[in-house]
Amino acid sequence: MTRPVLPALLTSTLLVAGCTGQGTSVSSEVPACAAGDDATVANGVVLMAQAVPTASWVPCVENVPVGWSFAGLDARSGSARFWLDSDRDGAHAIEVRLNGACDTRGATEIPSELDELRRYERVEQVSPQYLGRRYYVFDGGCLTVVFTLSGDNRGEPLALATQSLGVVSREDLADQVYEASGERLHLDPPAGTEGEGSPP
Repeated sequence: MTRPVLPALLTSTLLVAGCTGQGTSVSSEVPACAAGDDATVANGVVLMAQAVPTASWVPCVENVPVGWSFAGLDARSGSARFWLDSDRDGAHAIEVRLNGACDTRGATEIPSELDELRRYERVEQVSPQYLGRRYYVFDGGCLTVVFTLSGDNRGEPLALATQSLGVVSREDLADQVYEASGERLHLDPPAGTEGEGSPP
């Protein structure tokens, strides 16, 4: 992705944040934490941020390991999610969800590897499939990593969630959008303006 693409996609996806639940946007592009020669975030990350405007952090993919593939991204007003398929654990072995809040009842809080995000774990089933959820709770939102693992080796997929998935702060993302658009567009509408993406 080059910088000119970012504001173009932002303009087309601003409608997602303004929808009432009917609008949906789907992307087949990996929502990479750093994409292109200029290392800006990929378009899908902007899409997710627009879908959940309260979220102070937005998930992204650091890398896709061998044996795994990106399966798609779905964003709509109030929520966003993407999937990773595994050649051993099957389709949608890992689903990453972004919401304004989540229910962590029954989950155990453990030390988080991500500053400013509280981490919780809940195992729902161990056989014949391993089903579990990992929650990262932060200001204005919650990131949920859902595991549906069928393979014998569960250590690699669990490590994948920690090592291959990242987050970008809304503040940094907003700065990238503003800079990439030549200081014309905003990730979030400035207070007192009528149109999203209006200049200050």
